[in-house]
Amino acid sequence: MNGSVLSLDFAETADREEFRRAVLRGLFLRPRAIPAKFLYDARGSTLFDEICELPEYYLTRTETAILERHAGEIGHRVGAGCALIEFGSGSSVKSRLLIEALSELALYAPIDISREHLDATAARLRRDYPKLRLLPVCADFMGPVPEIESSGRRLGFFPGSTIGNLTPAEARAFLSHARELLGDDGALVLGVDLRKDPQRLHDAYNDSSGVTAAFTLNLLRRMNRELHANFDLAAFAHEAFYDEAEGRIEIYIRSLREQSVSIAGQRFDFAAGERIHTEYSYKYDTATLLALAESGGFRVGESWTDPEHLFAVVYLESMPQK
Repeated sequence: MNGSVLSLDFAETADREEFRRAVLRGLFLRPRAIPAKFLYDARGSTLFDEICELPEYYLTRTETAILERHAGEIGHRVGAGCALIEFGSGSSVKSRLLIEALSELALYAPIDISREHLDATAARLRRDYPKLRLLPVCADFMGPVPEIESSGRRLGFFPGSTIGNLTPAEARAFLSHARELLGDDGALVLGVDLRKDPQRLHDAYNDSSGVTAAFTLNLLRRMNRELHANFDLAAFAHEAFYDEAEGRIEIYIRSLREQSVSIAGQRFDFAAGERIHTEYSYKYDTATLLALAESGGFRVGESWTDPEHLFAVVYLESMPQK
């Protein structure tokens, strides 16, 4: 039996008023910054799906290959009759590998911030898995999530190295929240991008076809559409680079000239070269990953990687609460 998409809006979801407040607040900051979650409107989500297919963007195909090899082991570890809860589900492409590997799956609850994208994904899942109990949840997984009614063990799924988009403090907060939602016998399958050659990282976030640039600049297009802004997209550029000391990719929108922009009735002046921060993507090594997991209430049960050690899929088990 399929559940309907929950019609609740939460304080941190990408509704227009929250978007307006976040944009104005972020542009008054120095340095300027807008949370990455607002990149994922319907068009942004579609562009990100295109990014995942790019030859430079190794993350998706590498993680998918790991999951294809080890989904059966994950199913064996978690056991029959579990509920699968995905944080930031997107198109739920990789989730299908677990849906098909988990014995007697009781429920699949995809959580995503884009209602339009979630509705489309849910429709496809209902068509392809008519017997699956589906409970789509439109929410920001970093904020309040409604109670998900399920019996049996809960398995969380957080693929795509999305945890890398969170600062270390945010990542700890997310894991603590997930630990509470998944329960004492819960587990979490986590996708993590690993530290590697900086040039490989640079190429992944600066693709030759310009899809990643379009994804970043879509944030300005969204402001024009929803906040009555007048950004000239040709006057701004996507900028992404790897900070080796911090172990992270940093992504910005950079002003190409001195200019003024009106947004929601407010005027903002940009100097030539001034940037708006939109996203981090942290890369992990074994030590930092272990420390992060433990800080969030999990222990590493198993870890799988690819032959080049580009990416890891980690099975985390809830630790007893103190």
